[in-house]
Amino acid sequence: MPFANFDTSYQSLPERFYTRQMAAHAPAPKLIVFNETLASTLGIDARDPEVLARVFSGNEVPEGATPMAQVYAGHQFGNFSPQLGDGRALLIGEIVTPTGARLDLQLKGSGRTPYSRSGDGKAWLGPVLREYLLSEFMHAAGVPTTRALAAVTTGETVLRERPLPGAILTRVASSHIRVGSFEYFAARRDFDGLRALYTYTRDRHYPGSKTPFEMLSEVITRQVSLVAKWMGLGFIHGVMNTDNTTLSGETIDYGPAAFMEAYHPDTLYSSIDQFGRYAFSNQSKIIVWNIAQLASALLALEDNPEAELPKWQALIEAMPAQMEAARVKTFGRKIGLSAATSEDAALIDGLLAAMAKGQADFTNTFHALTKNAKPRDQFLEPRLFDEWQITWQKRLSQEADPIACMEAANPYLVPRNHRVEEAIQAGKVGDYGPFHRLLKAICAPYSEAQEFADLTTPATDENAVRQTFCGT
Repeated sequence: MPFANFDTSYQSLPERFYTRQMAAHAPAPKLIVFNETLASTLGIDARDPEVLARVFSGNEVPEGATPMAQVYAGHQFGNFSPQLGDGRALLIGEIVTPTGARLDLQLKGSGRTPYSRSGDGKAWLGPVLREYLLSEFMHAAGVPTTRALAAVTTGETVLRERPLPGAILTRVASSHIRVGSFEYFAARRDFDGLRALYTYTRDRHYPGSKTPFEMLSEVITRQVSLVAKWMGLGFIHGVMNTDNTTLSGETIDYGPAAFMEAYHPDTLYSSIDQFGRYAFSNQSKIIVWNIAQLASALLALEDNPEAELPKWQALIEAMPAQMEAARVKTFGRKIGLSAATSEDAALIDGLLAAMAKGQADFTNTFHALTKNAKPRDQFLEPRLFDEWQITWQKRLSQEADPIACMEAANPYLVPRNHRVEEAIQAGKVGDYGPFHRLLKAICAPYSEAQEFADLTTPATDENAVRQTFCGT
């Protein structure tokens, strides 16, 4: 069997935390892609495509694995849903790697569970390929994220607006504990469950913290860093619900996620985000809102919540300033400033304002700055860059090695929406060449490989992808 060491600690929690569940049978699974590099770190040594297809479709359960669907709640677009849960995913188990790390292994698209509501629990090929590409790019770009281990087709048809090929993604995560996991027990005033979840999460992710308050402080640090990294790549999550905010500080659920092309702070792609709640610039505000919901749940564990409330409020109220400082540092590095401060915010925002007005491509503009490759040509009105550049050059003269700083912060390419869509459309007819080529390119995003120069080109009016969709 392909898995060396399963040890599923989550099932030490009370049974109301999950439901044991087997995957739906896949009639004719076939392996699309297997992440051999990631598999090696997990201690997986199987390479037989037929064995891998059976395991990653859920048709064969590895020895020691104990599939289950986790329960959680969540605020979705600001509205509270008291019970959500894994409606189309199964946690196969936790793998303890050869280095001692504990990681979740999850099948996504494996069939109905008690939490599926009206859904079929299946995934079609498009969202599986999208999440594989985007999550592996994020890892390569240095952003904490779930990883993609494998993708298989199931040999069945999934009905959405039309019949589509079914598929399953195998996802690896530090855990699948979410803000919504805590909300689930807090909403039920199940304080025993809430404390059990807190203790488990603390021991697994924050062993240095001694109290719920200390753990919350560490969660904030991770989330602020994560969202700043998203924004530095022009990434728009698209569905920043509390059930998609992990306690581990990893990016999770890439359904309608996308990367911005022409810069504008209000950019969004998600078809279900009708009012722009999760637009690009709002992400730094929404993470504060999401963590405030976590704080509300954890506060109930205090012996005297009312007396402790001001301290907890102060922690949340300090988050916007932390988020702004992280944003400034992130974008400072993108323009060559090794340790940007609030004094540099005007310079950074001046460039972004010029990019918005000049409809400059986000990724290509920062890459052109790095290489001094005529960045002004990215602007419909080049004078906008010329005016900004004067102040920038003065500030840059104070830096020891601005080029190295920018090279580490500005990728050559990202998985552009239209290129991801091309890979999906080709995959629908069994051609995975575009998918594998794009995957190879984005796994080395800072390498200026000329063979992938075409992947840096923004979309045209004809092939632009203006909306992205949730996998359900």
